[in-house]
Amino acid sequence: MSSYWTPAHHAVEFEDAETLARLLADGSDPDEVFSNMTLLIHAIDVEGDGAMQSGEPLTVHTTAVLLAFGANPELAGPDGVAPMDVANRYGHDLAVKLLRAHIGGGACDGR
Repeated sequence: MSSYWTPAHHAVEFEDAETLARLLADGSDPDEVFSNMTLLIHAIDVEGDGAMQSGEPLTVHTTAVLLAFGANPELAGPDGVAPMDVANRYGHDLAVKLLRAHIGGGACDGR
């Protein structure tokens, strides 16, 4: 199954922020679309779904890496769903805060 995803989407699927950062630093497109999802939408979906399934707290590592490398926080996937839609659907407040900070162009101050 791992060969199904592009390398960047594979890193997102397995929440491997270190590999994702390396791929982005080496030139992978932070707005890459695969399987009807941008990398950012995929990251938020994986983080939200993982927390729901495991009962563990939400993480935001892959979302933060993508935004740090210039992923467009407002870029909807081919189906018209935007990153904020996915974050709100999961109640992923950490992602919502990061998205708002990047949409507004300001730094995330934790409020």
